Amino acid sequence: MGLLIFIIVVLHNGLGLLLGFLTAKLLKLDFKDQKAISIEVGMQNSGLGAALAIMYFSPLAAVPSAFFSVWHNISGPVLAGYWSKKDENLKVK
Repeated sequence: MGLLIFIIVVLHNGLGLLLGFLTAKLLKLDFKDQKAISIEVGMQNSGLGAALAIMYFSPLAAVPSAFFSVWHNISGPVLAGYWSKKDENLKVK
């Protein structure tokens, strides 16, 4: 069950990052704003999710939020690092 939850968390985060980016692109915002909105949408408040799950359900219900807390602290910096390298390459050319 843990692997399934982790896969769903990764897909949820990836979809949030992608939809944030595409929505900003659709609104014709500049690339810096597209990146900022993507990160903002992709980085959901997992702490609030965990607190609400524990308060209204059980500690086990907070597991997806705990996975998400770890995962978004990996995916966000990886994506920001990728975009940082992309920006450096654009400046060089």
